[in-house]
Amino acid sequence: MASVFGKIVVGTYVEIKRSDGRIHQAMVTSMNEDNESVTVEWIENGDTKGKEIDLESIFSLNPDVAPDEEIAPSPETPPPPTPSLVKVSKIAKNRRTIAPPKNDAPSKDNRAIPTRARAPQQPEPAPPPPVQQPTQPQTQQQQQNESSLQLMSRKEFGQLSRRKSNCVKEVEKLQEKRERRRLQQQELREKRAQEVDTTIPNYEILYMIRDFRASLDYRPLTTADVIEEHRICVCVRKRPLNKKELTIKDLDVITIPSKDVVMVHEPKQKVDLTRYLENQTFRFDYAFDDSTSNEMVYRFTARPLVETIFERGMATCFAYGQTGSGKTHTMGGDFSGKNQDCSKGIYALAARDVFLMLKKPNYKKLDLQVYATFFEIYSGKVFDLLNRKAKLRVLEDGKQQVQVVGLQEKEVKCTEDVLKLIEVGNSCRTSGQTSANAHSSRSHAVFQIILRRKGKMHGKFSLIDLAGNERGADTSSADRQTRMEGAEINKSLLALKECIRALGRNKPHTPFRASKLTQVLRDSFIGENSRTCMIATISPGMTSCENTLNTLRYANRVKELTVDPNQVMEGGRANIHAVNQLDILDEKWLSISPQRDDLKLLCEQNEEEVSPQLFTFHEAVSQLVEMEEQVLEDHRAVFQESIKWLEDEKVLLEMTEEVDYDVESYATQLEQILDQKIEILIELRDKVKSFRSALQEEEQASKQINPKRPRAL
Repeated sequence: MASVFGKIVVGTYVEIKRSDGRIHQAMVTSMNEDNESVTVEWIENGDTKGKEIDLESIFSLNPDVAPDEEIAPSPETPPPPTPSLVKVSKIAKNRRTIAPPKNDAPSKDNRAIPTRARAPQQPEPAPPPPVQQPTQPQTQQQQQNESSLQLMSRKEFGQLSRRKSNCVKEVEKLQEKRERRRLQQQELREKRAQEVDTTIPNYEILYMIRDFRASLDYRPLTTADVIEEHRICVCVRKRPLNKKELTIKDLDVITIPSKDVVMVHEPKQKVDLTRYLENQTFRFDYAFDDSTSNEMVYRFTARPLVETIFERGMATCFAYGQTGSGKTHTMGGDFSGKNQDCSKGIYALAARDVFLMLKKPNYKKLDLQVYATFFEIYSGKVFDLLNRKAKLRVLEDGKQQVQVVGLQEKEVKCTEDVLKLIEVGNSCRTSGQTSANAHSSRSHAVFQIILRRKGKMHGKFSLIDLAGNERGADTSSADRQTRMEGAEINKSLLALKECIRALGRNKPHTPFRASKLTQVLRDSFIGENSRTCMIATISPGMTSCENTLNTLRYANRVKELTVDPNQVMEGGRANIHAVNQLDILDEKWLSISPQRDDLKLLCEQNEEEVSPQLFTFHEAVSQLVEMEEQVLEDHRAVFQESIKWLEDEKVLLEMTEEVDYDVESYATQLEQILDQKIEILIELRDKVKSFRSALQEEEQASKQINPKRPRAL
């Protein structure tokens, strides 16, 4: 076994080569003589791994443990090669230690010398008679020759031995370095174990994230960076870990290394249960880390849009993300417990700059007045937050302008007036428990700053705090109200994305009728002087990783779709397909009716997120909302008509109290009243029956939704 395995023993560390080309050290744990192989093991990412390797592969990478092929000379060993003897003979001749007779054949002497030097058991037989017999002095000379050659051979062999030992020393040095490196790695692991709390459920992932971050070059956004002009600006803001996440020792899996890059370290697991990181990178216009203030975010997002409304334009800024990711904090202001400091939100910061702009000479002469509105969109319905949550109707006038009927505009003279309105509106905004969070913003809150000149609109700035995007997954809930909420949020977010795409590509049609949100914001998506900014807020915790990725993918799709068409044609194939698809859909649009079919167009543009079953459900919900509004409107009309009928009937009854009243006139008028009642009530009854049928259709459609789709936006 020793001759086969060389210097390998159990416990020896050797270099091995992996199937992917990597070379690293492993320890020999067993030796298999039958197939001439060894079994090795090593540690990788905290797990023990092993494999069986043949000896030839081991010796090719580890020559220092291979069997020693050079064996010391023995009596049975054949003589050394002739070149060495010739070399030794020349050296001996130079030193004049050998002086063979001139007539003697040197080849014969050279052949005889090695044999006598190694085995002088018998004297050399005498040569034939013609040759002169050696005398005693010649025998001594031959012995001296033999001794000299033997001495020189030993010196040469010693030099070879010394050269070999130098190689061994080098190998030993390498082995020592490996041992020191292993010890250093072990000490580093022990040091890390002391630095990190091993009670953290995912401390291995934490090690990986720390190692990855150590290799990054950080260049965060600063106030010195230039504020770029974007018609559509998409940015991302990361919040710090909150108290709940710190309590459960959640990991921060979000890294923002530069002013426009966001990285997500998504934990993954292989088939063999080995854990690893999938580092996904996204690029946006701006990226704000968890140390960024609201003022800094406002500086690069909403502030450049303020001047737009003074130039007779429309500006829109909205915060999008999972509930609890910081949308309301960004738009409304800092929270201290349940109390909110509205002065530090984008609402108030935008209002502050509006009043500062009014004082500039070129705008002061315009004599502009500032108004504010604050309303919410909940489950496809609009409510006025500044008028005790009065329900509003959204209609289109004869000029196809969208009007929110009954929405109150409050005139504001300073920033303090704006703050008071924000506090009033936030106090009555709809919120409640969802499948994802205990407290969720179940509605879209829209705060608008309107500039008017002599009663006519000059410009409008819409600031929107969207509902949590995870609410879109509640479309399959067993509760109808939750389904309606989720359907409206899911549909409005898809519609918002498509309207921004249409704005970025200057498309002739914008599918704003697909949702109430985009319908009330219609004038913000049309016209040459319209600008939009989206702030995607993300949670850093590993428990929110899926929702965070959905938020980033949504924001990424919005930004991808705002590329200049000329650049798209020169660029990637996927974007070219998107352009052609939009052109085809625009042609289809000419052959379909507006209103209901905006939803169909929206679903065709988002086939990956909207299954056919989900489209049917959205269609049923939209129809249900429209029918509900119609039934309520008709019921109010019948109620008002009933009051008139009661007054007419009262007059008739008073007429009958007269002695000689006109009976025929009484009967005729009563019959007319009853006919009107019957006609209107039958019509209302039929609408109520249709409404009940729509309720059943919505319930059936909700049960047909594919559970795998849609994913949260």
